[in-house]
This record gives sequence, structure tokens and C-alpha cells, in this order.
Amino acid sequence: MIGTIRIAIVDDHPLFREGVTRSLSEIGGFEIVGEGATAQDAERIASTVQPDILLLDISMPGGGLSAVASILAVHPAQKIVMLTVSETNADVTTALNAGVQGYILKGVGSRALAEILRNVAAGESYLSPMLSARLLSDLQSPQSANGVADRLRQLTERQTEILRLVAEGLSNKEVALRLELQEKTVKHHMTGVLSKLNVRNRTEAALMMREFRDRDRNRL
Repeated sequence: MIGTIRIAIVDDHPLFREGVTRSLSEIGGFEIVGEGATAQDAERIASTVQPDILLLDISMPGGGLSAVASILAVHPAQKIVMLTVSETNADVTTALNAGVQGYILKGVGSRALAEILRNVAAGESYLSPMLSARLLSDLQSPQSANGVADRLRQLTERQTEILRLVAEGLSNKEVALRLELQEKTVKHHMTGVLSKLNVRNRTEAALMMREFRDRDRNRL
């Protein structure tokens, strides 16, 4: 069982911060341990408070995405979730490539937000379904000469094994432990996976594997 989850919220709209704080407090199981409005606040909170999850907006003084890179360079184990109105593919892929554990759109309900945060605290990752579908649609665009199945067949047995675990939400470190490999070996294989699948990051590769797996299940 996960105990009380320590949350810090950094957003330059005080009313929004208050709303999230009130909602999570009413639901229970969360403790708000820090608030801020700028990228500098986010960096300070990550260093001094070390919350279980740091909730960041993208649009804030100093830039939320810049804060992610700075924070994870110093505190690589910090869990960061973006809570934003931005739906652009560029922001989504930049955030995921930077290492965030979640990307949530601000229209989410309070109970759904609480459930997502519990899952992230437990080690899972989250991407808004609408954004996930859009990224998958981009992967299947006509610009690719081969379909999903054809590209996946290019992977070696080991690459496929690793990608299946990544598609289940495991980090490189967790994959390495599961397969009794070194983490740098897993990273090396994932570099090969991204190249063969012609995708930009591990999230897109995982989406491709999930789509292929779900399609196969539907045929049964």
C-alpha cells in the first residue's frame, strides 16, 4: 500500500493551484508540501522539499519544460507530471523525451487526477488518451512506407523483448532488472529500436507495440 503522497504544485495561476490543492485534500491520501509559480520555484522545491510528485505547468515564467531538464539533471529520481492546457505534439514529445512520468490536460476531473497521481507514485507512467491517440495516428501516417507490423519485424528478438516490457510501462532500469541486463545495455537496444521503427522516443515506440498487440488480440 502507498502511504500519503507528497505533492508540490507549480503553476503561475494561484486560483488553479488552490483548486488542485483543495480537490486533492478533499479526496484524501495526498499532502501538498510545496507551491510555486515559476521554473525557479520548481527547481527550489525539488531541491529542498523533494516531493513524491512535482506537478508542473508548461506555460510559466522560466518555462516548465526548461525546469524539467534542470531538475532531472540534478535529481534524476524526481517524478514529474505535466498538468497543462498544451496539446501540441512538440510539447508532448519534448516533455516525454525529457523524462516526465505523466502528461495530463487541465480538463481532467479531480478524481481522475487523483487516480493518475496514485498510479504515477506507484511507478506507472501516464499520457492523456487523446494525446496518445494523436501520436499513434502520426506514427501511422502515409509518410511511412511500411506498416506497424513490417517495422516491428525488423527488430531482433532481444529488442522485441525489451520493447514489450517498455510498452508495459517499465523504465530502462526496471527492464534491466527483469532481464538481468545492465541498464546501459537496455539503453543501447532501445537506441536500435528507435532507429528501426523510425520514431522519436520510447513512448512512440511503446505506442506502436501496444497498437500492434491490441490489433492481434482483436483478431482472436
